[in-house]
Amino acid sequence: VSAIHTNDTALELERYESVVKMAAKELDLLAQTAEKRAGKEAAEIFEIHKMMLFDKDYKDEIERMITEEKWVCEYAIEQTSKKFSEIFLKMDNEYMNGRASDVLDISERMIKLLTNKGDNFEEMLSAGEKVIVCAEDLAPSETVQLDKSKVIAFATRYGSAQSHTAILAGTMNIPAIIGLGEALSEDYDGMLAVADGLSGNLYIDPTPDILEDAREKRRQTILRRERLQKLRGMDNITTDGYRVMVYSNIGTPEDIENVIENDAGGIGLFRSEFLYLERGTYPTEEEQYQAYKKVLKKMGDKKVIVRTLDIGADKSAEYFDIEKEENPAMGYRAIRICLSRTDIFKTQLRALLRASAFGKLSIMIPMVTSVDEVRQTRKILNEVKTELRASGIDFDEAIEFGIMIETPAAVMISDILAREVDFFSIGTNDLTQYCLAIDRQNQRLESYYDARHTAVLRMIYKTIKNAHRARIWCGICGELAADLEMTEMLLAMGIDELSVSPPSVLPLREKIRSINLGAIREDCLGSL
Repeated sequence: VSAIHTNDTALELERYESVVKMAAKELDLLAQTAEKRAGKEAAEIFEIHKMMLFDKDYKDEIERMITEEKWVCEYAIEQTSKKFSEIFLKMDNEYMNGRASDVLDISERMIKLLTNKGDNFEEMLSAGEKVIVCAEDLAPSETVQLDKSKVIAFATRYGSAQSHTAILAGTMNIPAIIGLGEALSEDYDGMLAVADGLSGNLYIDPTPDILEDAREKRRQTILRRERLQKLRGMDNITTDGYRVMVYSNIGTPEDIENVIENDAGGIGLFRSEFLYLERGTYPTEEEQYQAYKKVLKKMGDKKVIVRTLDIGADKSAEYFDIEKEENPAMGYRAIRICLSRTDIFKTQLRALLRASAFGKLSIMIPMVTSVDEVRQTRKILNEVKTELRASGIDFDEAIEFGIMIETPAAVMISDILAREVDFFSIGTNDLTQYCLAIDRQNQRLESYYDARHTAVLRMIYKTIKNAHRARIWCGICGELAADLEMTEMLLAMGIDELSVSPPSVLPLREKIRSINLGAIREDCLGSL
């Protein structure tokens, strides 16, 4: 796209409005294609693209570049998309990094429509044999058009494992290896290769042994997938009758289809901060209410636990105007922000309480270090309840209120905290980093970060025991919950609930159903 100035800004604005409408129609068609090929979850990706297309901040910037700086429409779209993409890439959050490619995909779509330089991706894949597609990157719109009868896998130089391209690949059951970097060379074009989506390896010109191993691994994967599907609808219960709740973690309402598909018993962690991170301004009460309501209605009578705003540390949004800190993981974040910016907090609590009339919603606050934080939150929550009652707005009067246990301080006073709340959920990711004094974002310290460390396990056990003494339930929503090598230990400790990513639900159910808890409890706890 050339950097060209215009004297007719009215014409360029007209061209922009026109191309937005054309792009929206294309996205509607892509959503229909995606639903046919990969289900509703895939279709919702293009609904998100459509929302981004009409995003006020995005549109305002393009129109400003046309009217104030007098750039032609194409250049304004390209530069605005680059700017928004860079904002996403600078965020210390892999999910938000993945949104960078979505913005560029939207930009490219509009520019192709404006310049009549579109291409037919299907025609590019007219090979007579099955192929592995290799590319710099693939846009979601290109991915959904892949013909699975021809494309058996794809590999990219760039991109994120949290991108919509990667999510689509998983939904369409196409092995995908994302972000190989310069190691993915054009010299490999036409060569025999094996794409192992499980290990993330691409084998060029494989030996007979590698080929045979890949075929066997594929056969075993298919057999295991079929075996796990037979567990849908079954209880999460050990051979000797110990029952555990197995829930799912989600980041956005769009993740719900995956939760339902994998037969989770509820939502153990709805990371509500993603409603704030995906935009340039604070979400309104109504916007939040509609998002929570959507999740609750889809989950029916199953529990949905929403973690209140956990912004800060590795999750930042410029419009919060938080000063840069030397150690943000231990800084101004989560409940500390909410209790000092009560207008933001009250808006979220109002939306949550209003939505609670449509399902089984629980509220959970993160990063607790004191009883006073819990009591302050209770006070604000009660104020909001009083306001809603006065306005005649329905909500669940018996709504569950819990806290995350993810600091050593919370563990050490968990006996006191348990008397203030209805449940605990242990966030093992942060608990591990604070317990071991290790920044979990620091790649150089990966070998030191150990969620199985005896000190961490003792903290978990102490928390569970204090919860049960106060007659409240205790769950885990950190990565440790999905570690099948730790399932026996966690059940031996008496954990009531495990919340994992949707694809981990059925493997965890299979593991639980294979355990005789009475036979292993003593040995497990003896190591603590």
